[in-house]
Amino acid sequence: MTRRGTNEGSIYKRIDGRWVGVVHLGYEGGHRRRKAIYGKTRQDVARKLATALKAKQDGLPLPGDRETCESFLGQWLESVRPSLRPRTWTRYESLIRIHALPSIGRVPLAKLAPAHLQKLYASRLDAGQSPASVRQLHAVLHRALRQAFRWSLVARNVGDMVTAPRVERHQIKTLEQEQARALLEAASGDRFEALYVLALSTGMRLGELMAVRWADVDLELGSLYVRGTLIRTSGNVHIAEPKTARSRRRIELTALAVDALRRHRVVQNEERLRLGNAWANKDLAFSNEVGDFLSETHLRRKSFAPLLRRAGLPHMRFHDLRHTAATLLLARGVHPKIVSEMLGHSSIAITLDLYSHVTPTMQRETAAVMDSVLSGA
Repeated sequence: MTRRGTNEGSIYKRIDGRWVGVVHLGYEGGHRRRKAIYGKTRQDVARKLATALKAKQDGLPLPGDRETCESFLGQWLESVRPSLRPRTWTRYESLIRIHALPSIGRVPLAKLAPAHLQKLYASRLDAGQSPASVRQLHAVLHRALRQAFRWSLVARNVGDMVTAPRVERHQIKTLEQEQARALLEAASGDRFEALYVLALSTGMRLGELMAVRWADVDLELGSLYVRGTLIRTSGNVHIAEPKTARSRRRIELTALAVDALRRHRVVQNEERLRLGNAWANKDLAFSNEVGDFLSETHLRRKSFAPLLRRAGLPHMRFHDLRHTAATLLLARGVHPKIVSEMLGHSSIAITLDLYSHVTPTMQRETAAVMDSVLSGA
């Protein structure tokens, strides 16, 4: 019976056939402390022992077979909470609690295998989850297991050995010029007419529009500052920092938008005076009937969907108004850098990748310009 292998620590085979590895933890109260690690094969024990020795060397708790995925993922979620935006953390917690834990929660962390994750992803797809959602779940678990590896709780990140579902690229829907005009005509006199004018003329995100305060708007200069976005986390509604550093930006307003905002402010002031102390003084440009934050779901269902029907337009997402604004500008030769800054993209590469369907039009116009230059026309 071999008791020690090269760089393996203390390993031996018991009479019952199981292999045992021993990690020596020093002395406490005059007694020698040690931890036993069990496995069916010598290789299995050697792997676990190496992980335990590294944890000991790094001053970390020794991994144990009793640590479940549920307990580890709970600890990991708390460890990353300070570094994540509240909305992002809520999304992580929801993905893990609703989709991951029912399947792998009771699995010992040290025994989690690629097959567990592959089965989890397959079951989520069979349950009707979209490939994009399952891919998000994979990204969260992969990040968590990467931390488990760094903490020496596992010998490998099994997420590296699993292929996430392939996501088909979303087909962007946009309005043609005449359709965009039809939408604004149908919105004339609507409570949120100014919001729709801004959405189509600036490409602002819905969360950004709902977070606009009158202090962010300069109607004299015709400009608007995007300083926040409206988010909901665990029932709490508040204005958070923009999505990225580039999302904090100044936007020049069209004359159409300035006019719509002026009329909207007059109507809103009348509502505020009529309600008096019942009005929520949050300085919101777009609010509900009492001056408080808008409900995104209510706006989509009770205002935007009926607006599309009145305009005779097909169903589309509110976010597609943002795509429409970008497409209309790019198709008319506005420089992608300008469009990228207006949209608040972190780089021009994102803009060009998202709106590659406009590239042929841009190339034709470029060729026409070059032809006129070289021919002297």
